[in-house]
Amino acid sequence: MTADETLPVVVIVGRPNVGKSTLFNAIIGNRRSIVGDEPGITRDRIYGEGEYRGKRFVMIDTGGIIPHDDALIPSEILKQARVALDLAAHILFVIDGRTEITSSDRDLAMLLRPLNKPLTLVVNKIDTPKKEDLIHDFYSLGLGDPMPVSAEHRLGLDDLLAQVTEPFPLSETPVQEGEEDGKERRIKVAIIGRPNVGKSTLLNALVGSERAIVSPVAGTTRDSVDETVHDGNTAYRFVDTAGIRRKGKTTEMTEKMGVVMARRNIRMANVVLLLIDAVEGVLGADATIAGYAHEEGRAVILVVNKWDIAGDKGKRAFTESIRDELKFLDYAPVIFASAKNAEGIRRIFSTIRQCYEAASKRVTTGELNRFVETIKFDGDVKVYYMTQATIRPPTFIVFTDKARDMHFSTERFLTNRLRERFGFDGTPIVIKTKRR
Repeated sequence: MTADETLPVVVIVGRPNVGKSTLFNAIIGNRRSIVGDEPGITRDRIYGEGEYRGKRFVMIDTGGIIPHDDALIPSEILKQARVALDLAAHILFVIDGRTEITSSDRDLAMLLRPLNKPLTLVVNKIDTPKKEDLIHDFYSLGLGDPMPVSAEHRLGLDDLLAQVTEPFPLSETPVQEGEEDGKERRIKVAIIGRPNVGKSTLLNALVGSERAIVSPVAGTTRDSVDETVHDGNTAYRFVDTAGIRRKGKTTEMTEKMGVVMARRNIRMANVVLLLIDAVEGVLGADATIAGYAHEEGRAVILVVNKWDIAGDKGKRAFTESIRDELKFLDYAPVIFASAKNAEGIRRIFSTIRQCYEAASKRVTTGELNRFVETIKFDGDVKVYYMTQATIRPPTFIVFTDKARDMHFSTERFLTNRLRERFGFDGTPIVIKTKRR
């Protein structure tokens, strides 16, 4: 499935390090793929949404394909790319204009020809008129007229997009993430956690297809991949983020970018699923990652994965250990699951819905003032009234007789009373004070 099943799909393919991710980012207008000098940085197919002159389309950036490489990751990339190619309304076959045609380029051309899909041969890294003389060599691939571009310098993109989008329909205005269009509610969910806790396996279980690359190699997902699932009148858009390591431990540029992208996906999400390994228990790194979600004010669900192989651990004792280690997430529900066996999946869906509704809840000023009258505040603070400022997270302005913030114990007391009275399960609550 794509980010929006009704939009045409454009798929970028090519061998490693020809500039596919740079082209992808230039077209969709933000850093959605990780880009760097290491060959083969994009290992999964990455979704994004592009627009050209009122025509919207979905873009998929596949991993660098090496057709006859027996190594685990390249063969998985090829499998993933084939899934993307089945969806394609147009294929962009990218090659490096500064090098000679390689055997991998020729093999890929042979793979693409029988698909009989609209295809453009994109010759990248052509940034001077002198280099345009090299274009003629690429006719030998038998894929029609080559299109010279420089993705890095955004040269030739207008001509390319005009050609690609010519048959695409003009689009209606998209609905914002997490908003409702009268028919369908959209909830964006980020799946986060340490490397190798089973995020990609969970994504596959949630969408019911082999979507992300899953292998026993820790850190297989180095970028974020996403998928939309429709259930009733709700569309869940899941984003599987790269395994987050603490910033000091991430030496490779790729890993550092992974942390940046993961934090960005947390910021863009409505609900966060934090995966914890049932076998290893709660580690310090889990607390660090949980802190990212809490700081961003996101609704959080703690998913204890691999529960099928956790041995004789009891759910109550495990939940207590989570509460001890992650005290600041006392509002987050805990779900025990096995992504591999697809156990606990339905409960995850219903809990996402509940947490989203809680984070989106609005309480009228009248209700809040009646609520304030029932509370006896300790200490010397006098609360006159309160009002709700925003949602996601629910944020309240409390008017007091003091010009300073509430003591944290008073704030915690007020937060607990708000939860008891109005719900707000699964979401942090923000309290701001103002002197009347």
